[in-house]
This record gives sequence, C-alpha cells and structure tokens, in this order.
Amino acid sequence: MTQFEYRAVGADGRVFSGRMAALNEADLDARLARLGLHTVRARVTAQRRSWRRRQERVPARDRLDLFVQLHTLLKAGVPLLEALADIGESAGSDAMRRVVALIVQRIESGAMLGDALAEQPAVFDPQIVALMRAGETSGTLTAVLARIVESLKWREELVAKVRKAVAYPAFVAVVVFCAVAFLLIYLVPQLVQFLRTMGEALPLQTRLLIAASEVFVGYWYLIVTLPVAAVVALLGAARRSAAVRRRVDRALLAAPVLGDVLKNLDLARFLATLGLMYRSGIPLIDALRQAQTALVNSVLRDAVGRTGEMIERGAALAEAFAATGLMPATLLRMLRVGERSGELDAALDHATQFFARDADETIARLQTKIEPALTLILGLILAWVMVAVLGPVYETVGRIRA
Repeated sequence: MTQFEYRAVGADGRVFSGRMAALNEADLDARLARLGLHTVRARVTAQRRSWRRRQERVPARDRLDLFVQLHTLLKAGVPLLEALADIGESAGSDAMRRVVALIVQRIESGAMLGDALAEQPAVFDPQIVALMRAGETSGTLTAVLARIVESLKWREELVAKVRKAVAYPAFVAVVVFCAVAFLLIYLVPQLVQFLRTMGEALPLQTRLLIAASEVFVGYWYLIVTLPVAAVVALLGAARRSAAVRRRVDRALLAAPVLGDVLKNLDLARFLATLGLMYRSGIPLIDALRQAQTALVNSVLRDAVGRTGEMIERGAALAEAFAATGLMPATLLRMLRVGERSGELDAALDHATQFFARDADETIARLQTKIEPALTLILGLILAWVMVAVLGPVYETVGRIRA
C-alpha cells in the first residue's frame, strides 16, 4: 500500500483533505468515492524511515478523542466508514490520521472494526479490542463505546491526579538538593578558608562539614549519576528477567505506605477494566484474562492468573481472590456481596471507586507530610552550616574579648 495525500470535495460542496493508503491513484479514487467524495488532487506522501514508523506512538488524548467522536457519530446515525473518514480529517496528529486510514482500509476489505483495531497493538490495547468485538457481536457497539470513553476519561483523570500529587514534592526535593549542593560545593569552601586563617582548632561539627564539602566537591558527578545509573540498571534487569521483575514488584508491594498506594492504584485499574468487560457481556473467565494485562505489578498479575484457573475449576470469584492472599479484605467482602445478590458488575464498580479514592487520599496525605519534611531537612542543614561556621568565630571572638 502507498500513502497518499488527497484533496477531495463532497456532494454538498465541502472540501476535505487528508491521507489514505491505497494501491494506486485509481484505487484511491474508488475508496474516496465509496465515502461520497470526489478526488480533486492526490500525491504520494514522503516515506519516512521504517525505524521511525515503528517507534511512532499516538498521543493518549488523540486516542480518547477518536472514541469520543466515533461514539457521537454512530449514535447520531452516521455510517461507520463515513464516521471514520470524518474522524481522520479532524485528527489532531499525523500519526492518528494514518491509524484511522489503516482502519478504514481494513474495514473496506471486509474486516470487522475490532479486528482492524487489533492490527494496531501500539495504539489499542487488548482490552479495547475485546470490548469492540463484544460490542459488534452483541449489536451494542454504541453502548460499549460509551463505556470505553468513560473508562479512558477515568484513567486520564487518575494519571493527572497522581502526577499533580507527585510534582510539587519532587520539585521541592530538587530545590533542597540544589541548595545543599550550592552550600557544600561553593559556600562552605569559601568559609573554610576563612576559618583556617584563624589558626584555631576546629570543633567536630565543623570538621564534619568540611569533610562533607570535600566529598561533594571531589565526587559530585558520582553523587548525581550513581543513583540514576542504579535505577536504570535495575529497571533494565527487571525488563530482561521475569524473576528480577517479580522480586522488584514484591519489594514494592511490601514497602511501607508506598506499597499500599501502588497496590490500590493497580487494583483500581484492574477492577475498572474487569467491570467494564463484564458489563459488556464478555464471560467472566475471558474478562479476567483480558483485565489481567491491565495490572502493572507482575506479582498481582500472576495472582489474578491463578484465580482464573480456580474459577475454571468451579470456584467463586471472591473465593479465588481470597486464595491468593494478596487481595484486601474490603475487596473480598464487596465481591461476596455482589455474587450473592447477582450484581457483580455493581460490586466491581464500587470496589474500583473505593480503591481509587483510597489511593488518592493516601497520596494527598503523603504530600502534606513530605513537603514540610523536606523543608525541615533544608532548615536543619542550614542550621548545621551556621553552627559549624559561626561556632568557631564566636569562640575566637570570646577569647579575644577575655
């Protein structure tokens, strides 16, 4: 297939421009004609290097806009191919326009929408593909699209909250580090020269300050790069080795406070996906297998995999989750109530809201504690510097007066 840039006019006189893949110009004319467009001008687009195309990613906001517009247009009665053509025209990025063009091309060749999305794994995750296939099979595509839009919006809001909660403490931590580095690398050496000219024996806190300053001055590049290199090396090892990844994830879950936050966020994403797929008519076993991939922590992902095997052998969902030993008691109670009442989808929704809210509140509490703690640390360091520098000066002045 060749990528073309085209300019076309519709039956109502409106002018459209965009990109579309076709075998040749005649094939392009035929594809546009099926969309009710008459080609005015077409030319082959400049081909990018293949490595650049493989690395290309569609912004999350553009993906959300795709589903919002598709839901709105289909609900208004616009045919699928026309809706996709309009979305491609108004896409916010070239990458999204190319993705939509490929989807249109596959549908025109006879593929279902879900199958066309499955051929773009870098853009559409397996959960979305499974939901679209379920919607097409059951004839409830518009309702499924509404649920997908709601889920994607919730995910974006959750990510935005986490970033907002982490941004300010991270900024304060960087400021504190820079202030300490300035004191130890520039200011303290200047003051040390003055203290040494006094010819007096220096107290312990002053000697410690001088030693810390010398370490910073001599090895500042190691102090800055070693933690970053250690984190990068650990992430690389976790990416290459499943065993290392499990050990890291298990350590993260066991971390005080942080472990609960990460666990609750992961469970909230998993439960939201599971509830969405279950409400869309996907069988529980299949929904579990698809929602399992939404979990970031490999320990939790393996635990959910074991629950699927237990459910296949006849266990209830709450019973299978309890057997893992990793699921909170609150979640188990909610699931038991949902299974007994026959409203498991409502129980999953309540559990999602509970864990998302709990993680949000925990992050807010941490933020209120981290900020004053970092400020206190900076104040203590400044106090140490003042005492270590001014202490010998006051002692010398006191002896001179005596």
